This record gives sequence, C-alpha cells and structure tokens, in this order.
Amino acid sequence: MTTASVAAERLAPALETARILARHLLCLVLPLTAFGFFWTAPHPWYLSLPWLGVVVASVWLDRRAGTETRQPARTRVAWPFDALLYVLAALQFVNLGLLVRVTASHGFWTMDSLVGWQLMGITSGYSGIVVAHELIHRQARLPRLVGRALLCGVLYEHFYTEHIRGHHARVATPDDPATARFGESYHRFFWRTVPAQFRHAWRLEARRLGDEDMRWWDPRLLRSRVVHGLAVEWAVALAILAGFGGGAFAIYLAQAFVAIRLLEAVNFFEHWGLARQGSKITPVDSWDTESWFTLYTLVGLSRHADHHAFATRPYQQLRHWPESPKLPRGYFGMVVMAFARNRRFQKLMTEELERRRLGPFATSA
Repeated sequence: MTTASVAAERLAPALETARILARHLLCLVLPLTAFGFFWTAPHPWYLSLPWLGVVVASVWLDRRAGTETRQPARTRVAWPFDALLYVLAALQFVNLGLLVRVTASHGFWTMDSLVGWQLMGITSGYSGIVVAHELIHRQARLPRLVGRALLCGVLYEHFYTEHIRGHHARVATPDDPATARFGESYHRFFWRTVPAQFRHAWRLEARRLGDEDMRWWDPRLLRSRVVHGLAVEWAVALAILAGFGGGAFAIYLAQAFVAIRLLEAVNFFEHWGLARQGSKITPVDSWDTESWFTLYTLVGLSRHADHHAFATRPYQQLRHWPESPKLPRGYFGMVVMAFARNRRFQKLMTEELERRRLGPFATSA
C-alpha cells in the first residue's frame, strides 16, 4: 500500500464526518434567522413580516426534498455532532433573551414583537425542544441538565420525566397519553395529552419518592424533579415579569405556547393510530419520514422508529427502517397538515396503516 493510499484511508473518516455534519448545519437556519431578526431590531413593519419567509420556505423545501435512506457510517466521529447541539442550545438561550429585550424596549403591540413571538415560538419548537429531546436521552449528567434547561425555556420541563420514563415505556399503547389514537384529531389530542402527560410525570416522581398518591404539601415532593422544573421555569418567567414588564412576560409565555403546540403536533403524528402488538417496542410502532430536509434540519428526529428501539443512540447514528410506516410529508408539511387539513391527514395516514396492516388493520387485531 502506497503512502498516498494510507493517508487517504486515514483521512476518509474525517471527510465522511465533515460531509454529514455539513448537512446537519441546516438546523442552524431557523435559530440564526431569529438571532438576525432580534439583533437588527427595530424594523419598519413592512420589513418585519418578510423574516417569517424562512418558515414558509422550510415548508416548501420540505415538501420538495428528496429522500434519504442511506444508513449511517460507523466510523463517524461523535464530538462535532455533540458540539453542534451545544451551539444550538446557546443560540436558543440568547434568542430568548433577545426576544424579551426587544419586547421590553419597543412594546408588545409592535410588528417586531408579534413577528418575534412567532419566529421565536417556531424556533423554540423546531430547534429548542428538538435539541432538548436529544440531550435528555444522553447518559451523562451535563447534557441532561442542558436539555432540562431548554425545556424550562418553554415551561415544559416535566416532559423530561414523562418522555423518558413514561412515553418510552408505554408508546403505542392505550396507557400512553402521547400516543394519538386512530381517528383522533390534533385538536382533541392536544387538549387530552397536555394535562395527561403532566399528571403522569407528577405520579412518576411521587412513586419514585415513595407514594404515588402523596398530597401536594408532602415535604418529600421537595425532591421531585417535576417540582424542581416548575420552580425553575416559573422563577425565570416571573423574573422577566419583574424586570422587563408585562409585555415581555406575555410574549415569553406566548412563545412557549407556540413551541408546545409544535411539540405536541410532532407527538401527534409520530405514533398516530399505532398499537403495539407485543411487550417489546419494534420499528413499526413509530412513524418515520424519509424527507432529506427533515432529517438534517431536525437533527435526526425523523428517524423515530430507530430512536424508540435504541433511545440512547445519538442522532447522527440513527438508522433507516424500511418496515416502519412512512409519513406522507416531512415534519414541516405534517405539522401544517395536522393543524389545518385534518381530513386529508387522516385519509393519507389511514391508507398507509391499511397498506402495511398496522394499527386497526393489524392481522392479529
């Protein structure tokens, strides 16, 4: 083997890592757009609205993106992909601070604040919560803490407890409030799942501390992770109210609501209508999309079947499963469909379940 071929062989893993990492840099588009908007504020009203074009473009590109079914390379170096997550987390915290500052400086009833609310809410949902979801699945303490802090920024820290110990154990069963039922609309799912997930997270922590039915004034609850999350997220929100006024406080709550709506829209279609056939979670218990754009914009979230089968596997190593049910759109298009085109959503999803004989069409049903 020549010196040149040896050097090329050694360089190949680095080149492969750089190639895949470059695609995942798409996940920076939304948070960097939000940063640019807040940093350059104030704008005339007619220059504020065009910043939302990044959202429209994302839906358009996701609809027209090709498929990505290649399996990940085993030689890929991990640290650049981890570093990207922390860059995204830092951007999320900075953008939240800038949203509060812009609203406090220029008032709530301005086009900048209203566009900033939507842009930040969508960024929090598509970037902040997605990064938090990746980090809370890590085994080390630091990434989990950063993930929980990101969830505090959208007033949804209990998701850490419910998602890890509740949803992943009960997915695609009637006991899981985060699994949408066959025929259920997004509107009904949202108002059912949000309180149900919080109640179950509370019970999980109470059970861990010794009594699932303990009263809310029980001193043992001072060690509850759900209580800790509530204390931190509302301490931050109330500090914004005290330091920056009612307008900043209201817009901070409003961006959290948009982010939660997006999170639960994703939850809605990731398991809609599926029913686990045994005790073991399999790749057919989650919906995937093969959209290239979704895969690289949302740090691998779209390979949800492999994520549920191997929950601690990092996003860049998630695999494609041909046997999992496939969504008719990428995640951006699916959110629009869940929000506004329920009949179309249910028709296409039902056709896929019937074709693959899953959910209510399973042969053993």
